[in-house]
Amino acid sequence: MATEVQPEQAEQEPAKEPVEQTLGDKAKQAFAVQRSHAAARVKEWLAGGDLDHVDVIQAATERKQRKYSEKIARQNRIVAEAHGNLYNAKLQAENGDGRSSAVAHLGGRVAAEESKLSALQAMPVLPPTDREIAAVRTSKKAGRAGIVAAGGVGGLSVLGAAAEHAASGQPLLLAIGVTAAGYGWYLLSRPFIARGKEGEVPFPLTPASLPATFQADPAGGATPIVGGNVVMSVEQLPEGAKPFPIRGARTPDQLAQCVLLAARAESVPIVEVSDVQRHPWGWQCIVRVSDGTPEAIIDKSGDLETKFDLPANGVRPQPIKARRACAVLRLVEGDPFATAPGLPYRAPKSLSITDRFRVGTSVGGDPLELSLAGVMGLWVAASGGGKTGILQALAEGVTACRDNITIDLDPFGDGLEDLGDAIRITARTNEQIEAVLLFLWVMAKGRARLRAKLGMGKKWKASPERPAFTVFFDELPKSSPLAKRLYNDLLLVGRKELIVVQAASQGGQSSYLGANVAQMIALTAIGPCKVEDTRSVFGDGSVREGYLPHKLSPATATDPKDAGHIFIQGVPGMADEPIEYAIHEVASAVLRQLAQERLEAGLLDPDQDSLDAMRNVDLPEYVEPEYDKDGDIKKPAPVELLTWDQLLRLCGAQPVEISPLEDGAPRQAVEDSVTVMEKATVDRMKTETLLAAVQDYDPDTYTEMGVDEFKALMKKAGAGSPITLGPIGEEKSPRGFKRDRLRHLL
Repeated sequence: MATEVQPEQAEQEPAKEPVEQTLGDKAKQAFAVQRSHAAARVKEWLAGGDLDHVDVIQAATERKQRKYSEKIARQNRIVAEAHGNLYNAKLQAENGDGRSSAVAHLGGRVAAEESKLSALQAMPVLPPTDREIAAVRTSKKAGRAGIVAAGGVGGLSVLGAAAEHAASGQPLLLAIGVTAAGYGWYLLSRPFIARGKEGEVPFPLTPASLPATFQADPAGGATPIVGGNVVMSVEQLPEGAKPFPIRGARTPDQLAQCVLLAARAESVPIVEVSDVQRHPWGWQCIVRVSDGTPEAIIDKSGDLETKFDLPANGVRPQPIKARRACAVLRLVEGDPFATAPGLPYRAPKSLSITDRFRVGTSVGGDPLELSLAGVMGLWVAASGGGKTGILQALAEGVTACRDNITIDLDPFGDGLEDLGDAIRITARTNEQIEAVLLFLWVMAKGRARLRAKLGMGKKWKASPERPAFTVFFDELPKSSPLAKRLYNDLLLVGRKELIVVQAASQGGQSSYLGANVAQMIALTAIGPCKVEDTRSVFGDGSVREGYLPHKLSPATATDPKDAGHIFIQGVPGMADEPIEYAIHEVASAVLRQLAQERLEAGLLDPDQDSLDAMRNVDLPEYVEPEYDKDGDIKKPAPVELLTWDQLLRLCGAQPVEISPLEDGAPRQAVEDSVTVMEKATVDRMKTETLLAAVQDYDPDTYTEMGVDEFKALMKKAGAGSPITLGPIGEEKSPRGFKRDRLRHLL
């Protein structure tokens, strides 16, 4: 038990007197406190703790702007150098010291470098990323460390010089140095309070505009939920808040509030905004409606543009099929495609027709890649909508294929003129276009019967030995009625045989296409157009689903506007979503250079098996001549089925080099057959009639010859088996030989 201390005993203990500190002790204690303040301040300064976060962001932005300006200047120098080289090459060519191929190559390089310069100039400088901001802060820290190191060494030298001057009777420098050091010590040794955490910037520093392929996967491999990051709901709106322009939004919260207030003012049932992203061209978010579908946003988009103070077509909703109540809402202030990459270089024969290749970019930054193998396509846009540029971008891809023959049809314009050297057949007149389409229709039917013999199965398999055909048919509405009918028939039979047509039209109605076939075609795309075209091609409900190509603006003489922008359905391997894409436009000089390279690598011709299979195909009735009851021609055939070489000659292309038919019985049979047809003034004869005619013409050679022997002789000459001739007399479809086809063998 503790002993209690009596009061008398406590009073008897003497009190301890405080120890009085000397002046030296007080100075030491004060210096220790000052030293701790100075050490903390210097440590904080070296760590960059005094740097304002906004100032660091500004410095990072200025550094990024300087690098961008240096890139522009460097590219300008490259363009100037390319122009100089081209000028010198032209002078040498004019003086006979150079080659035209060098001029063409340098012309293509000038166009490519100018295209790079234009792309750089159109590319906005994005906000600095976290890594770039951290690099600026680290750079400043390193600079400060260097200052401290240099200051220590420099201080010693200055102190030594001051002492030397003082010793020689000149103490002024020493006095100044001591005074400056004392003032500096006073500044450093003041009481120090560390700064708090860095402030937040008003927008995400890492741009969210990068395509999905350039963004990191979610942690743990989880699939992100569309609209899962809710920013604000309508219940969170402050009371009395009024709509304000989009330029007043600086943070995701402000953007969400701006959208919800505008929607409430226009009676659009948006109740939630999520997944807000800032892009160089504007804002993107996910919105959810409480009633109906996002169609309400589409109906009110014009009024919302007024509330947001955006340009026309600045509100671009994209309904999401996975969440019926949700839509991607893009609020566009600038060009969403300004930073889209250009097309990659594709060497001759570097692709297969079955390969996917990039032709454009979506408004969200994702690539548009497609393969045209076995895919019939229809590309609709009004005048100035960029149809020719679209077809050229597609043709640039397929002319790089090692197993494809490209054909260009255009009854009105110049079609794929820039790629002309890489095109096997170019047809411009109605006669040429009709002959090409009939030839391909007959070949498609021939291939359908040939596939099983070649072991290909249900679809033609393309190879350099048995190539596919890709036909680009621009200005389809301006072709003849017969050409439209042949085109529509080819749509039905060409797909499996890899004889496909990519047609371009100013409208999607039957009045343009010759038949109501728009919604039967697998791949359809629409650029700037009328709303009727949207419904004709994509279906009556397509506008409600978010397909809005009719809101795009065609080009004028001075402004490209939305030329080459499309909405598309039926891309193999891609879901149909109402997303706007821009097709990459390639400079004419670049296309010409690529075409020259591909021509030098060699163009393909059809395989002999396919050509032989055509001989056993019946022609469509509407291309046959009409005969009267006496067997005389009442109306000649509107188009003649030509051989491949005849077709090449008709279209001004270089025919395949073939060895002439050697002298002998086969050649003699062909010559005699042509002679007897010319004497009879007919252009075709049944096999039996022809044999009888040559027997009368040269009895010594043919009297003992039977029909089978005669057909074998003609086949040996290259005429093939007898073909369908059309009605002759009372016979509706006799088989035999045509004079022009036999004449070609000679």
